[in-house]
Amino acid sequence: MTIWTILAGGTGLLALTAAGTLLLPRHIHVERHAAIDADPAAVLALARSNEGYQRFNPYLTADPALKISHFGPQSGVGSGFDFDGKDGTGRQTVAEISADAVRYDIDLGAMGQPTQMIKAVATAHGTDVTWSMDMDLGFNPVARVFGLFMDGMIGKTFEQGLTNLASAT
Repeated sequence: MTIWTILAGGTGLLALTAAGTLLLPRHIHVERHAAIDADPAAVLALARSNEGYQRFNPYLTADPALKISHFGPQSGVGSGFDFDGKDGTGRQTVAEISADAVRYDIDLGAMGQPTQMIKAVATAHGTDVTWSMDMDLGFNPVARVFGLFMDGMIGKTFEQGLTNLASAT
């Protein structure tokens, strides 16, 4: 066996591995639910407000030194904040408000641009709150491998946020 045979075999294996990552899901969806003893309007008022969101922001729970810088109006479409902490930097902006939900556009720079949504629907026992995230991982093989673990990583964060939201309302 020559060095060229070994190099060709190694290159072929690397190419197959890289191509194989393209078979992994491109789009990811993470979602968590909680029943909260509060009016849906109160939940959504916090969710669409700069200061209100910080009352249940799960990243502040994980990183009390997280730097937050608000921009835009106090509440509503266009309001948001820049953040810088141990888990990274980015920007979250309220992009859309409907009767039962608030959607956020998030810019994580090279790490991607996911969207998140907090939906609040009245039930007989309070409010069913759904916190979800959607992200297109594109053709980046590393991102697609990371996508396999997103539900576990981000899901825990959403669970903490829902716990914080229940206490904030």
